[in-house]
Amino acid sequence: MSKLTKNQKAVAGKVDANKAYTLAEAAALVKEITTTKFDASIDVDIRLGVDPRKANQMVRGVVSLPNGTGKVTRVLALCTPDQEAAAKEAGADYVGLDEYIEKIKGGWTDVDVIITMPSCMGKIGPIGRILGPRGLMPNPKSGTVTMNIAQAVKEVKQGKIDFKVDKTGIIHTSIGKVSMTADQIFGNAKEFISTVNKLKPAAAKGTYIKSIFISSTMSKGIKIDPKSAE
Repeated sequence: MSKLTKNQKAVAGKVDANKAYTLAEAAALVKEITTTKFDASIDVDIRLGVDPRKANQMVRGVVSLPNGTGKVTRVLALCTPDQEAAAKEAGADYVGLDEYIEKIKGGWTDVDVIITMPSCMGKIGPIGRILGPRGLMPNPKSGTVTMNIAQAVKEVKQGKIDFKVDKTGIIHTSIGKVSMTADQIFGNAKEFISTVNKLKPAAAKGTYIKSIFISSTMSKGIKIDPKSAE
């Protein structure tokens, strides 16, 4: 077992593992217990009472975080020439089609989100085996396959993220950075949890949200009372 650093020892007793904090309390506390020298990410993990193996219990969606993600999101817009200017104006970092498809075939995937048009999916399909495992494959359900490229780019740049439940029934996503204020972290977390709540499948029985934890990179997880996030 690794030894705790001086900073980790200083915050070790601040989190009561047996207590379920309110979302507001947790948003403030997660800043207090973060000891990293870099701007750590703030993560939220929600355990759901669903069976992801059943199609009618899959939980997947998108949410626009009111205070942004706190990080620079690199966006590639794969579009036809007539949409390139609008995509660039909206803030896309890379814009094109055939040349970027060839770059990706060569191993380049130095982006966070890829946005494209329905008419371009035929060309993108063959590189799905490269993009899929990296979570970069455009999908209509996440709003990354659309006719309105500019709007999609703008939304992603402003803090739109997509998420889905994993095979163990957990949704894990980053909702900000520790440099944000406690109020900003609270606002983003509340919007994310509220969106997950609205996506409850009709086929899901019993308790839908079983537990919620918030943490920062390398910090302890803080248990949140689900009712405080409603």
